[in-house]
Amino acid sequence: MSEPVVAAKVPARVELEAEKAYFWCTCGKSEKQPFCDGAHKGSDFAPLRFKAEKTGSAALCQCKATGKGPFCDGTHNKL
Repeated sequence: MSEPVVAAKVPARVELEAEKAYFWCTCGKSEKQPFCDGAHKGSDFAPLRFKAEKTGSAALCQCKATGKGPFCDGTHNKL
């Protein structure tokens, strides 16, 4: 499998709505980070579908190295 592009070495602060489905970019090529815009097409990557557990602010990973995707776990500090 290919390595993802590091879109940014900081998380993206986003507002999520409870029970709404989102698609997190796993390839790092999306112009609409941290969400998927289809830039992965033709690659080994696919977006990660997730449902927000609650309404509110969240820090989503943009380095694509998190162990808790789509959420930031601080891995970008080691890149």
